[in-house]
Amino acid sequence: MDRQRIDKWLHNARIVKTRTSAAELVTSGLVRVNSTRVVAPAHLVKVGDVLTIALDRRIRLWKVADFAERRGDATAARRLYVELSE
Repeated sequence: MDRQRIDKWLHNARIVKTRTSAAELVTSGLVRVNSTRVVAPAHLVKVGDVLTIALDRRIRLWKVADFAERRGDATAARRLYVELSE
């Protein structure tokens, strides 16, 4: 797997609680991939993409590090990204 839908990745990485919430976050225009705004939940992301997300009144930056087929525990989710906004 070299690409994954952004809504599925956001859900599997535990950025949001549900995949529906992930889709709403994307369609609301609060997500950018490599500085380009995306509004389609089906937008594909690849390893190395940088996501800029306005979440909880903050701007967060994550770099996609890996993919998962299913949502796992928090430890597994942390392997899917590198947080750049620390």
